[in-house]
Amino acid sequence: MSKHRIVVGVDGSASSLHALRWAARQAELTGAAVDAVIAWQYPFTFRGYGWGAEMMTGDVDYAEIAAKTVGDAISRAVDLDSRAVVYPVVAEGHPAQVLIEAAAGADLLVVGSRGNGSFTSALLGSVSQHCTHHAPCPVVVIRGISPAEEPGGNHV
Repeated sequence: MSKHRIVVGVDGSASSLHALRWAARQAELTGAAVDAVIAWQYPFTFRGYGWGAEMMTGDVDYAEIAAKTVGDAISRAVDLDSRAVVYPVVAEGHPAQVLIEAAAGADLLVVGSRGNGSFTSALLGSVSQHCTHHAPCPVVVIRGISPAEEPGGNHV
């Protein structure tokens, strides 16, 4: 097991997939392992990434949904021939706090930054901003990119 560790925040969004892809490439270069961390809170909130209001009611296993989301993200973002070792991590709590706690002892914390349009894309989101102010290690904020900018076309 690698002594070096990169923590990356994942929520299923395009910007978090881009951050995970970047973290996996960095891990290949440095020999680090990657912890792909997803956080969930009750009531379950993923800000509309594919789930509707029906997810707020009934007997729902939120941790299971989060685990599927992070597993799918790893499958989509990390090439099969990658040398990076990526571990899925599911934790209950506010995403910013979960990432700060997960980054304890890590070499690097990687988060995506959502942005739509020229002005808002220059701003950090609340999670990325919190992480840059409170993380116990260096933080890399990956600017979200449009699918057209993505290498290989519109697959994310």
